[in-house]
Amino acid sequence: MVQELKQIGARLRALRHSRGWTLGELANKADMSTSTLSRLESGKRQATLELLIPLTRQLGIGLDDLVTPPVSDPRVHRPVVRRDGLVIAPLTPKDAPIATYKITYPPTSTAPEPRIHDGYEWLYVLAGKLRLVLGDQDLTLTRGEAAEFDTRIPHSMSASGSRPAQIISIFNDEGIRMHTHVGTIDEDVDSPGHD
Repeated sequence: MVQELKQIGARLRALRHSRGWTLGELANKADMSTSTLSRLESGKRQATLELLIPLTRQLGIGLDDLVTPPVSDPRVHRPVVRRDGLVIAPLTPKDAPIATYKITYPPTSTAPEPRIHDGYEWLYVLAGKLRLVLGDQDLTLTRGEAAEFDTRIPHSMSASGSRPAQIISIFNDEGIRMHTHVGTIDEDVDSPGHD
């Protein structure tokens, strides 16, 4: 909590700057001296409710907006899953509202049977060539190409050619439910798949 309180001055300064106000302008609006606001922003004056309430009113924010929660480790610690020749690396935490994966598809001569389900999918080809069968279309996407589609259209994905295809794949909530299943490596690991 002490670390969070130390950030109040910096947050006040950032909010004041975002509104294009000088120290004097905000101090006048909040009915305090410019030196008091300057010392508060620089951390040389302790933040009290008596000082903060008029400032938050003028800035149009709540007191909670000045206290930032501690920053947790942003790294995603989830194991890579290998299934049916796919290498699936989760790039978001397990309970994220949008799931993102780096998926490597092995080379294959035939496309998997198309599937349908509710949801949307967005993908970006990092390397190789991706064969996307989408309804009546049989598309080959190359490095740097992206696609977005309604997964209620029959679709399948696989590598095209003799090299693996690596993609970044993003699913919305409905797509996550349909594309994930309990992994065989770790019972707590969910992983997508386009059979």
